[in-house]
Amino acid sequence: MHKVSDSLSVKASPRIKPGVRWQTLMFDMEIALLPVVLFAAYRFGFGAVKVIVASVLACVVTEWIYDICLKKEMGITDGTAVVTGLLLGLTLPSDIHLYVPVVGGIFATLVVVLLYGGYGQHFMLPALASRCFLLISFADQMTTYTVDGISYATPLAVLQEGGAPSLMDMFLGNINGSIVEVSTIAVLLGFAYLIVRRAVKVIPPIVYLISFVLYMGMFGGHGFDMGYIGAQVLGGGFIFSAAFFASDLVINPRTAAGEVIYGVLLGVMTGVYRTMGFAPESVSYAIICCNLLIPLIDKFLPAKKKEAA
Repeated sequence: MHKVSDSLSVKASPRIKPGVRWQTLMFDMEIALLPVVLFAAYRFGFGAVKVIVASVLACVVTEWIYDICLKKEMGITDGTAVVTGLLLGLTLPSDIHLYVPVVGGIFATLVVVLLYGGYGQHFMLPALASRCFLLISFADQMTTYTVDGISYATPLAVLQEGGAPSLMDMFLGNINGSIVEVSTIAVLLGFAYLIVRRAVKVIPPIVYLISFVLYMGMFGGHGFDMGYIGAQVLGGGFIFSAAFFASDLVINPRTAAGEVIYGVLLGVMTGVYRTMGFAPESVSYAIICCNLLIPLIDKFLPAKKKEAA
């Protein structure tokens, strides 16, 4: 712990440290994301594959160069940079210019992770932090979705304009959006694998889903209309974010009570962005904002010494 003043101290996040267990977790994440990647390749073709590969390579090469420049032990072998690249690439449109995932991969790896001490010490989810950065920097490209050269509105955009997207099409993936928005079945398969492998936190995503549904039912303007709420849940990358981001073992409160509070905050914040924000696909903003509240949650709900070890 580094003392900054008499009243303020800064310490690295008490998260999982890289090692054998970490490598296993990353390998499990890669397996869990494989159905999503395969479905993306099937749905969007080679364009999606190029975006994902560009993102992964940017993350891996950035960490490799960083380790060489600082004469550190190579960290790319644990697979974390690959997972970060996969997660980032999957949140992008399939037809986006390839320099965008490259810039995003560099930002996620260098700025969000390595400059804060490396994986296990970062304070927010690298892929989502990078996606927020890209949304600000390349707004047009990040919010324009095309298939076979034709631009289409996402289901949430249709919903926002008073339309009624098909829930079955959304669930099966017959819609337009970012690469991962059309992979609900694949996402659930991957999440189920991670649960079996005990590689994720289960409480936050469940509470996230429940609190989001309750918020949209009470404040969404349509009551508890299942068509409306179902479209909100299946659209905007919500399922993917709940399964692979809200459940993250590193960026999560230390206690079960803290996880419940975190899940409620995620649901409320996402609901606020959906009902009051200008961009319907803004789950990433909500999660990043809640990431910043985790130290505060841990402060008021500290883990017992045995739990924190």
